[in-house]
Amino acid sequence: MIVLLSAAPGTLESTMKEDLSPAERYAAARQRAAEQATALASFREMYDFGLDPFQIESCQALEAGKGVLVAAPTGSGKTIVGEFAVHLALMQGKKCFYTTPIKALSNQKYSDLSRRYGAAKVGLLTGDNSVNSDAPIVVMTTEVLRNMLYAGSQTLLGLGYVVMDEVHYLSDRFRGAVWEEVIIHLPASVTLVSLSATVSNAEEFGDWLDTVRGDTEVIVSEHRPVPLFQHVLAGRRMYDLFEEGEGHKKAVNPDLARLARTEATRPSYTDRRRGRAMREADRERERRQRARVWTPGRPEVIERLDSEGLLPAITFIFSRAACQAAVEQCLYAGLRLNNEEEREQVRALVEERTASIPPEDLHVLGYYEWLEGLERGIAAHHAGMLPTFKEVVEELFVRGLVKAVFATETLALGINMPARSVVLEKLVKWNGEQHADITPGEYTQLTGRAGRRGIDVEGHAVVLWQRGMNPEHLAGLAGTRTYPLRSSFKPSYNMAVNLVEQFGRHRSRELLETSFAQFQADKSVVGISRQVQRNEEGLAGYQESMTCHLGDFEEYARLRRELKDRETELARQGAVERRAEAAVALEKLKPGDVIHVPTGKYAGLALVLDPGLPAGRSNGHRGFEQHDGPRPLVLTVERQVKRLASMDFPVPVEPLERMRIPKSFNPRSPQSRRDLASALRSKAGHIPSERHRKRRAAAADDREIARLRTALRAHPCHGCNDREDHARWAERYHRLLRDTSQLERRIEGRTNTIARTFDRIVALLTEMDYLRGDEVTEHGKRLARLYGELDLLASECLREGVWEGLTPAELAACVSALVYESRMADDAMAPKVPSGRAKAALGEMVRIWGRLDALEEEFRITQTEGVGQREPDLGFAWAAYMWAGGKGLDEVLREAEMPAGDFVRWCKQVIDVLGQIAAAAPAESSTLAKNARKAVDGLLRGVVAYSSVG
Repeated sequence: MIVLLSAAPGTLESTMKEDLSPAERYAAARQRAAEQATALASFREMYDFGLDPFQIESCQALEAGKGVLVAAPTGSGKTIVGEFAVHLALMQGKKCFYTTPIKALSNQKYSDLSRRYGAAKVGLLTGDNSVNSDAPIVVMTTEVLRNMLYAGSQTLLGLGYVVMDEVHYLSDRFRGAVWEEVIIHLPASVTLVSLSATVSNAEEFGDWLDTVRGDTEVIVSEHRPVPLFQHVLAGRRMYDLFEEGEGHKKAVNPDLARLARTEATRPSYTDRRRGRAMREADRERERRQRARVWTPGRPEVIERLDSEGLLPAITFIFSRAACQAAVEQCLYAGLRLNNEEEREQVRALVEERTASIPPEDLHVLGYYEWLEGLERGIAAHHAGMLPTFKEVVEELFVRGLVKAVFATETLALGINMPARSVVLEKLVKWNGEQHADITPGEYTQLTGRAGRRGIDVEGHAVVLWQRGMNPEHLAGLAGTRTYPLRSSFKPSYNMAVNLVEQFGRHRSRELLETSFAQFQADKSVVGISRQVQRNEEGLAGYQESMTCHLGDFEEYARLRRELKDRETELARQGAVERRAEAAVALEKLKPGDVIHVPTGKYAGLALVLDPGLPAGRSNGHRGFEQHDGPRPLVLTVERQVKRLASMDFPVPVEPLERMRIPKSFNPRSPQSRRDLASALRSKAGHIPSERHRKRRAAAADDREIARLRTALRAHPCHGCNDREDHARWAERYHRLLRDTSQLERRIEGRTNTIARTFDRIVALLTEMDYLRGDEVTEHGKRLARLYGELDLLASECLREGVWEGLTPAELAACVSALVYESRMADDAMAPKVPSGRAKAALGEMVRIWGRLDALEEEFRITQTEGVGQREPDLGFAWAAYMWAGGKGLDEVLREAEMPAGDFVRWCKQVIDVLGQIAAAAPAESSTLAKNARKAVDGLLRGVVAYSSVG
C-alpha cells in the first residue's frame, strides 16, 4: 500500500474532531482508550513532541507485524520509526540490529540510543569497534550484518527486528550489493524496517520487498517539516528563485529570468579580446550591469548570510582543496562569527577531544590553523580530514559554535548536521570521469540539510550566480523529486562460495533470481517486448515498399551492403596498420627524446620523460602498471606533465631531437616543469613537424570489391528507374531489422542475467578447485572468509604462499595493494614501493592478477558489469610500509603526499584485510597469521589508533 502524505502535521486530527455526533465522540473515545494500550502509546510518551502522520502510520504497521519502507525527505524524522522498532524489540524480549551505511553514522546512532536506553542495553559493531556485541540493541554497519549472515553467527539468535537506515544506498555501485544480500538472506522471522530518502520508485521497491520479505507497508511522505525557500545570490542582491503564481503554482522569478537574459547578451571578455568593438553606450551599460551582478566571494557570502540571520550555513564545494581554501579566505578576510565566550567554549572542547593526539603530530596535522578557524566559527568538512577533526567540527556545528562549514557532498550522506541555510557554489561537479551537472536527486539531497526541525521556522537554499546560469534549469532541479532507486547488485566470488556452502548451487541460483536487480530487469523486458511487436509490423510494410518488378531487390540491397561493409573493413584495417606502426615507433622512444604529438588535447612539441612501455619491455621500470601498449609520459611546452594514450599517435612518431633531463627534475614541481619546458622550446621550438603522405587506398586493388561491383551492375534491379527509392526503403528495412535483433538480444540478456553471471563465476571457481559441484573445497572455505573487491586475488596469494617470509611492514605494503585506489589519473610517475622481498611479492601479485584477468576473460566475467578483479594499485604500498615499520607521521605524510584523513582511512582498510588474512591463513602457515597480527599492531598506532571513526 502507498500512502502519500504531503499535508502538514495535525491536519488529519483537526479534521476528525470537527462536528462529531455524541455517538461518534463515544467511538473516538473508545478508540483512544484502545490506542493507550498499544506499544505506540508508551513510545510516544518518551518524546516531548507529537509524531507526524507518516510516523504514526509507519509505527502502527510495525506493531501490526508488517515490515515497512519509509521514504521521506532528509530531516523529516523517519529515524523515529527505526527507534520504535528498537522499542518493540525490548518490549517483546527480542533483539534489534540497527544498521547504517557508514561508521560515522553508526557511532552517532550508538551514542543516541545509549543515552535513551542506557549503555548496558546497546552495543556497537563496526570494522574498528566492538562494544557490548551481545546487547539486545546492536548498532552496526551493513557489511558487519552481511558477514554475520554468511558466517551463521550465534549473535543472530533471538533477532526480531532489523532497521536499515539510508537503504537507498543499495544504488551505490561499489557497496550497494551488501544491502540486497542482507535483505534476501535475513531469516523470514525478522521484521525489516527500511528507511530511505524520497525516491521516485518507492512503489517498485516496495513491491520487491513484498515479494522477498512478505507483507510490507510502503509509506511515502513528501512533506518537509521545515519549509525550504530557494534563492540565487547575484552581486549584492538575493533573488527568490520562485514567485507564487495562481493556485500556488511556482513560476521562475521574472527579475531573475531578466538578469539571465541580460547577462547572456553581454559580450564576454574573450569576445572583446577577439576585437569586437563596443560602442561607448554599450560600455556604460556594461559598467552599470557589472556594478550590480557578480559572483560573490566566499567571505562576502558568509557576511551576507550573517547579516540576514541565515547562519549557521553549510556551503557545498565539490573539491577538498577548495574547502580548505575557503576557510583560509575567510580567515584572511578577518571574519569572526564567535564572541569571546564562544571562543573559550570551542577551545575547551577541542582540547578535550584532541588530548590523546601526541604534541609532535599536531603541527603535521595543521591543528593550529584548524583551531583558529574553529574559534572564529569557521571550518571545513571533507574526507581528507582526520576523522577526529571531522567529529569535532560536527559536534561544534550541532552546538552552534561553528556557524559556517565548507563541505564536500559527502556531508549530505546521512550525518546529522542540519543547518539554517545551504549554499551551492556551482551546479556542476566532477563525477570521476568528467564535469557533469548535478542531478535533481543530488540537489534535493544537498539542500535537504537546510532547516532545523524545532529550531528554524524555515530553511534556505542559496545558489551563487554564475555567468551562463539558466534559472529555468535551476528551477527544474529544485522542483523535481526524481531520485530513482536502481539496484547495483552483482554476484562476487566471496558471495558465490558462501551461498553454495549454505544452500547448494541450485538454491543459490534461485535466491539470486529474487534480487532487486533481477526484479527491475524483468519489469523492463515487458516494454521492450511491445517495441519488438511494433517493429515486426513496420518490417512487413517496408518489405512491401521495396518490392521491385525487375527482380529480387532484397538480394540487390544485400550486395550493396556487402560492398559498403567491405570498403569500411578495408579502411579500418588501414587504420589498424597505421596504429600498429605508430606503436612500434613509440616502443623505440627513450627518456629525453623530443617528439611532435600529432593529435589530441596535447598536440604539439613534447619531451619524453618515461616511454611507458608494457610489462616485460621496460627493464623493470613501471612494469607493474601498463599492459595495453606504450603510454609515454611527456612534458609539453605548456608545462603540463601528462601520460598520453595510443589514440594520440594515429601515425608513427620519430624523435626530432634529444635533450638531457636533469636528475633534480620533479614532475610535481611547477618550477621544475617551467624550467624544463623553457629549455624544450629553446632546443626544438624551431623544428617543423613532419607531414605524413597519404597512401593509395586498399580498396582500389581489392578483388572482392571489384567482384561485388560487377555483380551489382549485372543484377536486374540495377536498371530499375525507381532503384534509389527502393534502396531507401531497403535501408530502412535493414536498419529496423538490426534494431529489432538488438532488442531481442536485450530481452535475452535481461532474462536471468544475475543467475547467468553466477553460473560463470561458479564455472571459474570450479576450474580453480574452489568448488566441486555443491561442495566447497578448503580453498573455497578460505575464500569465504575474505571480503573485498580483490577477494579472489587475496585467496590466490594465500594459496601460492606469496606473502610467506615477509616482515609485518612488508606484508602491510603488499596487502595495501588489495584495497587502495588512487584518486589521481594515470598521468603520474610510477609509485614508490619497498625494495627486496616486498617488491618481489608485489610483482608476483600483479602476475597472479594477470592470470586471473585472462581466466575471467575466458569465462566472460567482465569488470564493466561490476564483477571481476581490478588491477592491484601499488600507490599506498610505500606509506603502509613506512607506517607499519614505525616511521613518524610527519615523514610518512610528506612521502605519501596524502591528507591525514585519507591516510587514516586507507590504513584502517588495510587493517581490516590483514585481520581477514590472519583468520584465513592456512593452518600450516602460522608465521603469516602472526605477522598479519603484528602488521595490524604496527598500523594501529598514533593517528590511526586515536581516530575512532573510519
